[in-house]
Amino acid sequence: MKFSENWLRELVAVDADRAALVHALTMSGLEVEEVTPLGEGLDGVVVAEIVEAAKHPEADRLQVCKVDTGQGELLQIVCGAPNARVGIRVPLAKVGATLPGGIQIKAAKLRGVESFGMLCSAKELGIDADASGLLELPADAPVGTPLADYLGLPDATIELKITPNRPDVLGLNGLAHDVAALFASRVKAAGGAEAAVGSSLSRPVRLEAGADAPRYLGRVIEGVDATARSPLWLAERLRRSGIRPISAIVDITQYVMLELGHPLHAFDNDTLSGAIRVRHAGEGETLKLLDGNDARLDPSFVVIADEARPLAVAGIMGGFDSRVTDSTRNVFLEAAHFAPSAIMGRARKLGLHTDASHRYERGVDPALPKRAMERATELLLQIAGGKAGPVTVAERPEDLREHAPVFLRHARLRRVLGIEVAAGEVTRIFTALGMAVEEVADGWRITPPSSRFDIEREEDLIEEVARIHGYERIPTHVPAGEIALRAEPEARLSDMALRDQLAARGYFEAVTLSFVSAELLATWQLASDAVPLANPLSADLAVMRTSLLPGLVEALRHNRARQQDRVRLFEVARSFHATGGAPDEVGRVAVVASGGARPEQWGEASRTVDFYDLKGDLDALIAHTGEPQRWSVDAEGLPSWLHPGRGARVLRDGQPVGFLGALHPALAKALDLGADVHVMELALEPILARRLPSAARVPRFPAVRRDIAVELPEEVSWAAVEAAVRGALGDVLKEVRLFDRYAGKGIDEGRKSLAMGLILQDASRTLTDDDADARVADAVGALEKSCKARLRG
Repeated sequence: MKFSENWLRELVAVDADRAALVHALTMSGLEVEEVTPLGEGLDGVVVAEIVEAAKHPEADRLQVCKVDTGQGELLQIVCGAPNARVGIRVPLAKVGATLPGGIQIKAAKLRGVESFGMLCSAKELGIDADASGLLELPADAPVGTPLADYLGLPDATIELKITPNRPDVLGLNGLAHDVAALFASRVKAAGGAEAAVGSSLSRPVRLEAGADAPRYLGRVIEGVDATARSPLWLAERLRRSGIRPISAIVDITQYVMLELGHPLHAFDNDTLSGAIRVRHAGEGETLKLLDGNDARLDPSFVVIADEARPLAVAGIMGGFDSRVTDSTRNVFLEAAHFAPSAIMGRARKLGLHTDASHRYERGVDPALPKRAMERATELLLQIAGGKAGPVTVAERPEDLREHAPVFLRHARLRRVLGIEVAAGEVTRIFTALGMAVEEVADGWRITPPSSRFDIEREEDLIEEVARIHGYERIPTHVPAGEIALRAEPEARLSDMALRDQLAARGYFEAVTLSFVSAELLATWQLASDAVPLANPLSADLAVMRTSLLPGLVEALRHNRARQQDRVRLFEVARSFHATGGAPDEVGRVAVVASGGARPEQWGEASRTVDFYDLKGDLDALIAHTGEPQRWSVDAEGLPSWLHPGRGARVLRDGQPVGFLGALHPALAKALDLGADVHVMELALEPILARRLPSAARVPRFPAVRRDIAVELPEEVSWAAVEAAVRGALGDVLKEVRLFDRYAGKGIDEGRKSLAMGLILQDASRTLTDDDADARVADAVGALEKSCKARLRG
């Protein structure tokens, strides 16, 4: 929010310079983002009137002007501004003046004609960005008056970064209460006395939107002069607050919004038909807005309508056809309260962000409409004339929130802040903030004003004391007390251990958004149980992810597009799934890899990452669980996004827990990726579960190794082979190592040869050759029976 420093100082007396004011605001939680000084160093700049203007004899774009500065003698000024003309009053920098930016004004000759000063634009004076021409002053500006005195300069535009919980300071009156509390001052009441009713014109109002629009005030003001110009003080306050003055009626609604924090809207009353209806929009209903665009609405929008058509989108923007123009003579002025939930996200849905929606989304004081209506009426009658009709009030009291008192205890305040704040200081702070304070036996009973939506509990009041008393005045102490440490379960690896393992294998951790586009999930065919967002930031972030892979692959694609040929990423996070109630959150670990299997080097030939690289990474993770025998892979039930011939399903105890392999070629093409992208995603809890460590005696007897080669059908997996061997040999088999695979000459078509080493060991005795041969025979028999294998000679 931008505002004029001088305007704020008119509302509350501040005995401090600008630097102290800015520091106090920031330290109280109202962060000052920018301070722009205005009109400093304007000594020697006065109000002047152009009384003659003739074409320069040597330059088509220059004029030789005679200027009255109130000193009796006209000054000759050569000027190139396109709007320089007889009769206008403009700023004149006299010879000897120094303008902002260091421009020194000297007498000079321009194309042979003497010039004794400079007529200035707003940009040259450092008070606005407009450099299109001379700054035109009102016709009644007193000639010869120092410009700084006339414009109320110097001043500064201060811009605050307001947090969503403080909509009360989106108006200067609310901000003034904070400043009054910070500097032990008082807020000067702004105008807003009830206007005298001089007209009988009124318009009935019907509330048909339920709790979304619980209060609506309307008033007809007849006989206004819509062409009236806003007075200089009002126009300057708007301009210094970042708002361009348009016309008196529109400017007044903007001014009251900045002053009180309550948006208003003015309709041309003669364009309205019958009663005002505050209702929900119809499905597909359209309205041409003030910006000239057509808005397509649905029942989630609240509209202001008459008996014939919609007039405005409530809390966002008015309609084009009912706008105030120079021919308007009768105005219908609106001041309403809308529930934040009825406005939140609606402007974004229309591709808009307006000052009104910014305030209504965060919450506007429900008690303000009456005050805002009277303040706007006062200014309208004063500036544009006319006669005010009675105020029509329609409201639903049961839907208007009332603040309950909140108790603050002396002991709790002292305990939380760690310091003693005097009772009188606490009372002063809350009183200055506009709260009703009643001292009770052990503290205070405090009733916040209706504008303070953020005050609900004792901790909120303690925060108010801390920020106004001053965070920097609270000493820093090391916390005392015992901290109970949570015991880490031994049967579960930590998330960090998993991250360390993946990092050690050359992967970089990525953090992707939990929100993705519905189209991306549909491309992956993962949208069936997606959770849509009620208020998405954009269409690209409209649903919750059902898998980590779409976002992680997008990160991979992003890196590859920036000349990263070898990309290896992992993420440990959650996916979200619709269940009819609260979304189901599932912990997952996902891995993506593309490019070379190893970094570029001279020690071995380069090759592209493949399925077996990822399978090796999976085996390494499984090894840390201590129970590799519980894990297996097969090629059943593969998802549509996996390559059917280069993918696998991962199982633990026979239950699917994930998948790995190459992306399906069709998906890779749709995502504009190459064929070398391999992915893996596992449920998190199974890969973190591990066997409890247990001590075992170091074997006293040596192990025996026997190598065998078997021929078996191509479709039999290694997992099935290993399971058959382990099942046949039991505890005697300590390890089985696959060291060769062959298919081709000497092997029947459709079959393959696997060579493996069996590591045999008995804890009670040394195995003899006969023992080892018997175990090998058992293994071969099991393979012949379950895997259709036969021993190769």
